[in-house]
Amino acid sequence: MHRSRLAAFVIDCKTEDIDTATTFWSKALGKPVVPPSPDSGNYRELSVSAEEPMILLQKVDHPSRIHLDIEADDIEAEVKRLEALGARRVEFIKRWWVMEAPTGQRFCVVRPQRGPLESRANTWNESE
Repeated sequence: MHRSRLAAFVIDCKTEDIDTATTFWSKALGKPVVPPSPDSGNYRELSVSAEEPMILLQKVDHPSRIHLDIEADDIEAEVKRLEALGARRVEFIKRWWVMEAPTGQRFCVVRPQRGPLESRANTWNESE
């Protein structure tokens, strides 16, 4: 048994200036910017309520797009569940899997980002 849920919408920005991109999306969505930490690197975050998925901005080299992250307490079990539904593994990066849906959209399976998943996520039996 493992748990998973939608964790974040990630706005991939092909830009040299992630802070300018973050300002745009902050104003466009009406969400304040979370002050970046020294280790934020190519990532920025917008402030959302506890009930909303995180909104992250990421500086990337590939074309700009939006992808989603699924957080799971057992990444390998979640990846296998999604493969059984028709997704495929694209690349393992640091601590997460980049996946591709049967319809071509890319998404990531990541470790829990918003605290423990108990009672706040879907529960999957390995036979599902």
